[in-house]
Amino acid sequence: MTHHPYATTTATDTHPPRVEPSTTRGTLDILPGDALSEIADQYALGLAGEHIAVAWYQDLGYTCVDTRARCRAGEIDAVLRDADGTIVFLEVKTRRGRSYGGAEAVGSKKLATMRRCAAEWLSRWPDTAHVPVRFDVVEVVLKGANYTASRFMGVEDGAC
Repeated sequence: MTHHPYATTTATDTHPPRVEPSTTRGTLDILPGDALSEIADQYALGLAGEHIAVAWYQDLGYTCVDTRARCRAGEIDAVLRDADGTIVFLEVKTRRGRSYGGAEAVGSKKLATMRRCAAEWLSRWPDTAHVPVRFDVVEVVLKGANYTASRFMGVEDGAC
């Protein structure tokens, strides 16, 4: 298992069918946030969720190629490579509860932005010219130090 200061994960399903969520649960070693700044708190929350998601994918055998990849259209939370060579562009939605929505916040507009960012990212790496690509979404819900993460693989139309 890959250890990250933010997360300890236990996978409960390692090979889910496409577009079906796979779930993991764990406990944070460090609580994210900053009580003095709402902006810093949201940033820390998002970063913690991204670390949880990337560590989970690494535990499943993926290689992390890039994180917080900036491009003209926006940002890709993480870019990973599956053992079969597939490049996975990952969007992570982290919430402290379920009242504000999570994965369903990735609609067609966000997915179109992810596609534009992915095309730009791929254009920077000539060795990825003919590799398969996939768009995944991970929803991380924190409740205190505990979290549940759900993975939606192969999202094509948005609104997981």
